[in-house]
Amino acid sequence: MLTRRDLMAAGAAGAIGLAGGCASTADSARGKALASDIRLLRRAYTTLHPGLYRYNSERDIDRLFNRLEDDWAKGPALPQAYLSLSRRLAEIRCGHSYANVYNQSAAVREAVFAGPGKLPFLFTFIDGRMVVADPQGTEGLARGDTILHIDGRRSAKVLQALLPFARADGNNTAKRVALLGVSGIDKYETFDVFHGLVYGRSDSFALKVMSPDGAVQDVRTASITLDERHARMTTAQEDGPAFTHRFEAGGICVLTMPGWALYNSDWDWKGYIGGVFQEMADRKSPALIVDLRGNEGGLDCGDEILARLIDADLPRTAYERRVRYQKTPPDLDPYLDTWDNSFRDYSADTEPLGDGFFRLIEKDGESRAPITPKGPRFTGKLAVLIDASNSSATFQFANLVKANRLGTLIGETTGGSQRGINGGAFFFLRLPASGLEADLPLIGTFPLEPRPDAGITPDLYAAPTPASLASGADPVMAAALAAI
Repeated sequence: MLTRRDLMAAGAAGAIGLAGGCASTADSARGKALASDIRLLRRAYTTLHPGLYRYNSERDIDRLFNRLEDDWAKGPALPQAYLSLSRRLAEIRCGHSYANVYNQSAAVREAVFAGPGKLPFLFTFIDGRMVVADPQGTEGLARGDTILHIDGRRSAKVLQALLPFARADGNNTAKRVALLGVSGIDKYETFDVFHGLVYGRSDSFALKVMSPDGAVQDVRTASITLDERHARMTTAQEDGPAFTHRFEAGGICVLTMPGWALYNSDWDWKGYIGGVFQEMADRKSPALIVDLRGNEGGLDCGDEILARLIDADLPRTAYERRVRYQKTPPDLDPYLDTWDNSFRDYSADTEPLGDGFFRLIEKDGESRAPITPKGPRFTGKLAVLIDASNSSATFQFANLVKANRLGTLIGETTGGSQRGINGGAFFFLRLPASGLEADLPLIGTFPLEPRPDAGITPDLYAAPTPASLASGADPVMAAALAAI
């Protein structure tokens, strides 16, 4: 058992030392302080994490923490400590177990993520190639250009070097690749974070660029800061509507939902979705296209859509929810932040399963209860646009649509894994010596029959290409409109 006094004493030495001098004695002191963080991390994850052994044996996990001990033994500076923590957590192969940028302290975010060194354009990876999605004013670049080299390194090699730090469920590499594109949506882009940590920050980049017609040129461009990245973001303001909709020719409704992370939003998203369906009813709309591309998940917003497609209760897909504890150990409680303290005590909500698991007992009105019909009911055609970003609530939505034949999935295979994902409730584990945070999911979903370690495949495959990016075409939307 870890005592709070020991951890806080180590934290006082470690958190100060991470920013400080370079003497070997100081490095040794930092290494000893950081070791207490690893003991805390190991105890919390092995005690509470429901999917820790889904893809790893106990021996694998023990080696993972031992490697982190080796990484931190010499007292690395804060950026390198964050980098190695991210790599080791990614080895768990759980898309919700990571050193979440958004949950780090302001001091950590400033030390690790701020400053220059960001590529000044938006891009995606297509078949392992970095393709410009929006040059954002970068001279010498155009949509659809392929970045062959960055500072003399092949961009394909850069991608491979960063993949071990990207989170995903199971062996879903497509999810990791999708995370490493820079879309202009996230305040902290995964590529920005890890490229700077792995290769160092630079004030400029030397690029070798190939246009769609095969012409190759060298481009030198200045890097941008985090503040500049934020100024270029393409998303709406946080207090505005998170979804939009429009009507195409023939009355087809397109509902665009770039994100479902609305935990702290005052926006009435349920009322908005209800209003969309009422407008479709008034217009006698024959079809609905729901665009979920780039949407990892968040709240179960899709339930409000499913409820208007059914005329009888819709059971959830056959997954069981399990946790690894009934009450959190008292010695861990001081380091576990959360937005709902009921997560600390599941005693009244669980029953033992054996093998260290407890089944969560479903109650009326809970998120895993059957979805009940709502009006107005929509009887037209449904198409759902998906891609590798869909890995949490959007993964589950796509799974329900496909399993119940409620619509057509169009696009690319989702993220997530049919073997189950972890999430639903979280602790934010605060590591006092380093000052870092690690997300710790608490509820694991487990299939009641064997399922593949794979995402949800589309009924109709469609994906962007360098040519479509260059022309501004949207082949996935075009495929949906044609199918509808």
